[in-house]
Amino acid sequence: MKLKLSAIVALALASSASLNAAEKMTTSTINVFSATPLPSIGLPLNIIPANIQMATPKAINAQAGVSLADYMNNNMQSVSTTEMGGNPWQPEITFRGFSASPLLGMPQGISTYIDGVRVNEPFGDVTLWDKIPNFAIGGMQLVPGSNPLYGLNTLGGAIAMQTKNGRDAKGASVEFEAGSWNRQRYLAQYGGVSKDGSVDYFIGHQTTKEDGWRQFSPSRLNQTFGKVGWQSEKSKLDLSYIGTDNNLVGNGFTPEYLLSGDRDQIHTTPDWTNNYYKHLALNGSHWVNNDVMISGNAYYRKSNRHTRNGDLYEGGWADANHFLGTNYTSADVDDIELLGSVMNRSKTKQDNLGFTLQAAFNQDLFGKKNQFIAGVGYDYSKIRFNQSRLVNLYEDSELSSAGGRNNGVGEIDDTEFILGEGDSSVSPAIPGGSENDQLFDSNRAFTALGPGVQPLHENTFLKSKQQTYSIFATDTLSLNQQWHVNAGMRYNYTKVKNRDQLPDTGNGTLTADAIYARLNPTLGLTFTPNEKSAIFGSYSESSRAPTAIELGCSNPERPCLLPAAMADDPPLKQVIAKTFDFGARGYFTDSIKWNASIYHTMNHRDIQFLRAPLAVNHGYFANVGRTERQGLDLGLAGQLDQFKWNASYSFIRATYDNDMEFTSPANSTATGDTNFISVKKGDYLPSIPKHQLKLRGQYQVTPDWSVGANVIGYTKQYIWGNENNSHEANTLNCGDTGLGTGAACGEGRIKGYTVVNLDSQYNIGKGWSAFAKAINIFDQDYNVSGRLAETMFSSAGVYGTETNVRGLLPGAPRAAWIGVRYEFGGAPEAN
Repeated sequence: MKLKLSAIVALALASSASLNAAEKMTTSTINVFSATPLPSIGLPLNIIPANIQMATPKAINAQAGVSLADYMNNNMQSVSTTEMGGNPWQPEITFRGFSASPLLGMPQGISTYIDGVRVNEPFGDVTLWDKIPNFAIGGMQLVPGSNPLYGLNTLGGAIAMQTKNGRDAKGASVEFEAGSWNRQRYLAQYGGVSKDGSVDYFIGHQTTKEDGWRQFSPSRLNQTFGKVGWQSEKSKLDLSYIGTDNNLVGNGFTPEYLLSGDRDQIHTTPDWTNNYYKHLALNGSHWVNNDVMISGNAYYRKSNRHTRNGDLYEGGWADANHFLGTNYTSADVDDIELLGSVMNRSKTKQDNLGFTLQAAFNQDLFGKKNQFIAGVGYDYSKIRFNQSRLVNLYEDSELSSAGGRNNGVGEIDDTEFILGEGDSSVSPAIPGGSENDQLFDSNRAFTALGPGVQPLHENTFLKSKQQTYSIFATDTLSLNQQWHVNAGMRYNYTKVKNRDQLPDTGNGTLTADAIYARLNPTLGLTFTPNEKSAIFGSYSESSRAPTAIELGCSNPERPCLLPAAMADDPPLKQVIAKTFDFGARGYFTDSIKWNASIYHTMNHRDIQFLRAPLAVNHGYFANVGRTERQGLDLGLAGQLDQFKWNASYSFIRATYDNDMEFTSPANSTATGDTNFISVKKGDYLPSIPKHQLKLRGQYQVTPDWSVGANVIGYTKQYIWGNENNSHEANTLNCGDTGLGTGAACGEGRIKGYTVVNLDSQYNIGKGWSAFAKAINIFDQDYNVSGRLAETMFSSAGVYGTETNVRGLLPGAPRAAWIGVRYEFGGAPEAN
């Protein structure tokens, strides 16, 4: 019986039907939920004071998309995704206005877990979704609020994933998918159980490659997952492995006028990332007796990330003056500008290890049902970060006529560069150079040709160590059959030790130590008038300690280029989120269920990446004050004969809660030499749509054939650089006319949009099945995000006059894929 209970709990965590997945529902089924990221005895989901959303592997794999992020965007309340990296495997997930993003510099606020192991990268708390094979997911829960039991960075929520095992995914299968953008995907997986039933195993490998729908955006992914498990009457052990080696090209924001024709245009190239990842985790549980269970995990991860990013280089003389050679000391620092192209290169190596151990006691307290869990955790990270640049420079002779020098030789970090002569606005060639001396080639890619190209010395070499010690406890007490109280806490103690590996040349050092400690509480109350409904309320607090990159880039006097240079910086304070959450859920009938919730979260001392006033393309991290998220979620799901459906509406009001100033030169309201814009309390945060509507329907045409559709609608949203919500579009064609600081093309918001996706599954028989997926079937032109920025390219793509523009991230056009699957030896997928 003990073994059965453990198996039932684990299976329920992996395959519980969610409201939005609209799986077949029966009121007699009791879904359970673990109060911590680790598997535990489990609590009835109905008494949890939160709207937990769940997904099954069958639902995830049936719908269109390449990752868990796509499923969440299509189905889950208060979730939106943006390909901030310009690649489908590099999405930013936003939930209730908080982000789980792969990009350094984005404010992070969601913790992510795989089998109880937190997988946010230590360097920046980012989440790299391409490192999580979608075929390996055996279940997922989206936990809302600032739940401290889910550890650091759980400001707005947590995503807890469980992986497959050989008991749930017996048999073998091979799968092939192909279609638009020359995408090809190959998958092979196999799972089983030993004859005596004590050992189970699962292994799978997936290779995906595509050209991408935008120009110069190919990707190739290799993802491997394996797990071997052992269990006895009282104990269970699982050893799992994830390995990935992915090459991704993601082209981000592009000036609006370059998208007016072919929306596959890009700004500059290359934008290449290689993610190399090895993840080894050991999970175990043991029943001491019928009411006491001990569980834990230990893990080791190696995460290497290499990037190459070709971009514009613009060095204002004033902010470059401190590192230029003595040949230029007589130059007019207000009238000279260094322009060109640059190749930014970075290498990040991270080694992480840690463990979590907890004990769960399912014993009555004073004659009332009670479950108490207590545990400890430790996480250690060793980080090495290198950044360097290769630049192709020339001097803008139009700007230097007031006292600049042509044909001069200067020094940057003791490395010489050569400046040419002539009018820089004529062509992409270096003025005065040969025809091969180009800053960009015809594809707007960085070129290393010409005498103006010089390798700059490595300007960042940082080693960092981070350690976090945690103690946590939670208790759920049922006062009677209707009233249930949940209380918990987590104490985190984090040490960050940065060590600069380059000599101090007078500009400061990265060497610094910081300590962050905090006790975060949670308290919830649930009322269950009957077995079909519940009303709940909760209050919770959580925190996020600044990471090594944020501590190393927090001085506005010495800004950095992300994901790049850092400088001697003042310390930052940890972010604290406080959330109130109230809601209800239940059944209208045996086949129709509903949920509703309202929430309010206040972030104190929020950390954001701000643009530096006088350094182009540079910025710094800072505690900006308070930001607020509040909203409403409504959900409805049901089944009528062979038709399953669900619908949800979400309202999110994400705003600044105090006055502040940002730098945004392209904003029409920017003032002064520093280009400040004034942000007032109540101004909306960018890139968060206020209203969301999601519909899902799936019809079983025959016992072997099903057809499904998703409708996703978002309203308009403010763009980056318009944090004051006051930018006004300029009527002139600033794509061809340099308007200078203070004006930009385009509105300060992007329009709302609606996208329809389709999917279908057909069981051919004898182990064969076919599937088809299509996105944006009406081929809508839409944008998922935008920002106010600058470029040196005209609407014809010619390098020349500096222009303020509105950069856009275009949404993917209509596309479709078909595939076949062959299964043998059992059903390889969990149901």
